[in-house]
Amino acid sequence: MSDKVIEYFYSAHSAYAYLGAKELARISQATGWRIVHRPFDFHPVINAAGATGFKKRSAAHIDYFFGRELSRWAQWRDLPILDFRPTFHDNPLALANGMIIAASDPDRISFAILQAHWRDDADIADPDTLLALATACSENGPELIEAALSDSVQRQHDANTQEAIDRNVFGSPAYFIRGDMFYGQDRLEMVARAIAQPFAP
Repeated sequence: MSDKVIEYFYSAHSAYAYLGAKELARISQATGWRIVHRPFDFHPVINAAGATGFKKRSAAHIDYFFGRELSRWAQWRDLPILDFRPTFHDNPLALANGMIIAASDPDRISFAILQAHWRDDADIADPDTLLALATACSENGPELIEAALSDSVQRQHDANTQEAIDRNVFGSPAYFIRGDMFYGQDRLEMVARAIAQPFAP
């Protein structure tokens, strides 16, 4: 892996990936470090990490972490966000993640998918929805859908998922700078610092 890359592990339905996406892009542009997208299948990763499933968390935790925190960070990042859990949040991720892997401009299509899910309550497992997003991002929609479902792209999706597990990623998003992991978009200030000046071991 080249030294000047930000390895970006996340899922296409992640609220905090959405909230951090523009700041991540800003850091990339300011530093010249390239973002390497590693979209993964969310549930195998959090299960491997031993995280508590959504349905087992307390109402207070859900109200805070997926309510008040989302609202505050959306205001801080100046991004619109739903005030409810997206209708299609539990739908499969393979197609949306695959489109990001296969896209000619993954930065653009990734943000479009995340935004559609968290701003517009879109079903990002629906091919027609993703076709429209791809076209809006100047991608060849039908070709991108076909590529996203191809064996090679889905093998890469599986490899990203396994790599996230092997590297002890325990949620979305996570960023690696020179192998050092920073979990959560609220660590992006530290990501920028790590690019300029690595943290001591």
